[in-house]
Amino acid sequence: MNRSRFASAVRQQGVVLIFSLIVLLILAIGAVAVLRSVNSSLVSAGNLAFHRDLVNQAEQAVSTVMTEFKTNAPPLNGATIADLPAANYVSTALPTNAQGVPLVLLSNAAFAAVGSAANILPGATPDVTIRYIIDRLCTNTGNANIINCVQSTGLPTGGTANKNTALAPPSATVYRISVRVDGPRNTQAFLQTTFTKPD
Repeated sequence: MNRSRFASAVRQQGVVLIFSLIVLLILAIGAVAVLRSVNSSLVSAGNLAFHRDLVNQAEQAVSTVMTEFKTNAPPLNGATIADLPAANYVSTALPTNAQGVPLVLLSNAAFAAVGSAANILPGATPDVTIRYIIDRLCTNTGNANIINCVQSTGLPTGGTANKNTALAPPSATVYRISVRVDGPRNTQAFLQTTFTKPD
């Protein structure tokens, strides 16, 4: 009687040990999955932080171009009717990819044909470079007009003698600045904005 009880107890302890090992294996697999998930989340968050920083640094190029246009400063000097590679300026609309990024920004060789490496702006750190291109949204060079250029129409100003007749609003040629920022870990960010020449 005592022998059968002892044998039964030994068998039960062996079964508990097997179940404990199975549960321990499942917990170990779960722990590895959680660690991998946390690591991939940290990498994604780091990449998003790099990208966000590059977008913020791209604003430097927009500010530089707006200052050039507002003050007619070098290298553009207010000349907008012809291409000016020294100012990264093209007087006609550039061809773009499906995302709207000018093709010249996607290749360093293509950029060198229309822009100047002297205008590549340094970023906040040595591994960040900012290059930009300005294009006038026109179909041909020369003076801009409503037929060959995209025009921005402002709101009517002032009153009219006849309430049924509105004044024609002023119009201005639209320019586009496209920026490419290269950063660490082969990160790239693109920024684009359109504007009219400030008064």
